[in-house]
Amino acid sequence: MAAPLFLLAPPRSYTSLVNAMLGQHPQAFGLPELCLFNVDKLVHLWSGVQGENAERGAMARHGLLRAVAEIFGGEQTAETVDMARCWASMREEWDTGRVFQDIVARIDPLVAVEKSPSYAISVTRMRGLLRAFPDARFLHLVRHPVAQSKSVMAINEGAFCMKVQAFEIGEDYAMLEPQIAWHDVNLNILDFLEEVAPERQLRMRGEDIMGDPQRYLADICRWAGLRDDPEAVEAMMHPEESPFACFGPISAMFGNDPNFLSGPTFRPHKPKIPPLNKPVPWRQDGKGLYPAVIDLAKEFGYE
Repeated sequence: MAAPLFLLAPPRSYTSLVNAMLGQHPQAFGLPELCLFNVDKLVHLWSGVQGENAERGAMARHGLLRAVAEIFGGEQTAETVDMARCWASMREEWDTGRVFQDIVARIDPLVAVEKSPSYAISVTRMRGLLRAFPDARFLHLVRHPVAQSKSVMAINEGAFCMKVQAFEIGEDYAMLEPQIAWHDVNLNILDFLEEVAPERQLRMRGEDIMGDPQRYLADICRWAGLRDDPEAVEAMMHPEESPFACFGPISAMFGNDPNFLSGPTFRPHKPKIPPLNKPVPWRQDGKGLYPAVIDLAKEFGYE
C-alpha cells in the first residue's frame, strides 16, 4: 500500500492549491480535508467529542463524505453522499487511523495527498498520522508571516486566531495577533518533524512554488519518488481538474477552503515578499513582527 503524502502548514499557506496540484499527478490522488486525525474514533467526528462546535463539526465532515462518495461511489451526488454516511456509520467505532488506511487501500497504488490544516495545531494529531502511516512523507509548506497573517485576519474576522488562542494581552487591552498563530503552529510542525526520518520530510516555501511551479513541483516529485517528466508536471498545473476542486452536493458542499473552491485554476505569479522589519498591516499601533517570529521566518529563508 502506497504511503500517503501529508502537507503540514498553518491555514492560508497555499495548502489548498498545492494539495490539488500534487493530487493531479498521474501517480497520486489529492484528497479533500478529511480532518480524521482531529479525533480518536470516527464517531467523534459526528458526536462532537474531542471536536469543534456543532456547526464547524458538520463542515469538518464534508471532506470525508465527498472523498468516500467519489472513491467508493464513483461520483459526488446527494445519493452517493448518503451512501458515504452509511459507510461511515458502519465504521463509527473504528479509530480514525484505520479509517484513513481503508481509504488509502482503496486508491492504491495511487499516493494519497492530504492537507487538513487542523492537524498542525496539535503535535498529538500529527503523531496520529505517523502512527497510522510510519512510512508517510511530510511536506512542510511555509508562507511569509506577514502575508499569511494578513490572509488569516481576512477570513471570518480572524477566527483561526481565536481557535488557537493567539491573543496579545497587555495591561489594559487584549487583541487577536495572527503572528502568534503563525509562530506557534510552525513550531508544532518543527517539533513533530523531529520524530520523522530526514529523508521523509521536506520544507518548501509556497511563494517559490507559485513563482516557478514546474521547477519546484518536480523537486517535490523526485523527493516523493514520483515521476518528474513533463507530462506529469503538466498534469499538476491543472488543479481545477480535481473532482474536489468545486463545491460539492448541498449535503457536503465544502471539504476545502471556499476561496479555492470558487476559483481553483492556477495562475502562475510571483508573490510579493514583504520585509520583516516594517509595521504590519493588521495592527493600528505601528508595531511590527515579534523578534521570535522574525527569527523563525529567517530560518525559513525569508529576509
